[in-house]
Amino acid sequence: MQEDRRLAVLRAIVEDYVATEEPVGSKALVERHHLNVSPATIRNDMAALEEEGYLHQPHTSAGRVPTDKGYRLFVDRLSTVKPTSSAERRAIAGFLEGAVDLDDVVHRSVRLLAQLTRQVAVVQYPTLSRSTVRHIEVVALTPARLLLVLILSSGRVEQRLVELDADIDDDQLGTLRSRINLAATGEVIADAAAALDALVRDDTGATTASPPTVAVVETLVEAMSDHRSDERVVVGGTANLARFGDSFETSVRPLLEALEEQVVLLKLLGEATSGGAVTVRIGAEGPIQELASTSVVATGYGPDDALAALGIVGPTRMDYPGTMAAVRAVARYVSRILDES
Repeated sequence: MQEDRRLAVLRAIVEDYVATEEPVGSKALVERHHLNVSPATIRNDMAALEEEGYLHQPHTSAGRVPTDKGYRLFVDRLSTVKPTSSAERRAIAGFLEGAVDLDDVVHRSVRLLAQLTRQVAVVQYPTLSRSTVRHIEVVALTPARLLLVLILSSGRVEQRLVELDADIDDDQLGTLRSRINLAATGEVIADAAAALDALVRDDTGATTASPPTVAVVETLVEAMSDHRSDERVVVGGTANLARFGDSFETSVRPLLEALEEQVVLLKLLGEATSGGAVTVRIGAEGPIQELASTSVVATGYGPDDALAALGIVGPTRMDYPGTMAAVRAVARYVSRILDES
């Protein structure tokens, strides 16, 4: 009973501090929350929570504010992630479903996350190495010039032109298209590249296929090994940091510097997770010591296994339930859009 009451007091302090940005006193808790105990009992609970490291008192006469340990307990004891409202779901779906290609999906996701959470949003481009081949199209622009279209599960589309030394007829083109799709479709990139290579070379590495097949396969393998987007992230909502001017030196300045480094942002997002799990790293739990006043809420997205990560970064004083709900909802919609594209 006492533990449940103290958890209720901690929850109330976290919610009030996030909302008001002011240390929370026992009188305010009694007035705003129906805890059904006396102010003296609440003061004792606050003192106990402070002694256990969940709260601290910035000034002698001030109320209490949560510590990183307090935020951690608050997040861990959330029974469920706050559901998004039907209006929010309609807004998310309407905003994202208007995207025309992968770049548009990523940039819309960043803007939407920043608007929903009023934090800095970070979205990683889908990782090529985790993608599978959805389809390969081979189109004859002329009898000696082919357009190759490689479509991946991430929504990424690669196009390449191939100039042949001799003309190719419709029957040869149809056979070539069937062979490469049979070998590569449904395979992860590394396996697809190996399967395609096996179409044109034997175990000794000697070429065994016709020149047009070799030209097409080599071009496709080159496209599959193009990792230009694997380390790319897009950032949005930096202006939201203006809300935290009171903690500029401790929280905002280090975060602004981190936003300029792609490698740092990828470390902050961490390993993308699948299955809808949302990861919350609070303060010093993160991988970068200089960002010990920062929290990260992130999850993986993608139609199958997680292809990449998205999330938000901001000072530890944030609306964790609302932020977790927004991150999860946006990831689900992005995954669905990529799956249907």
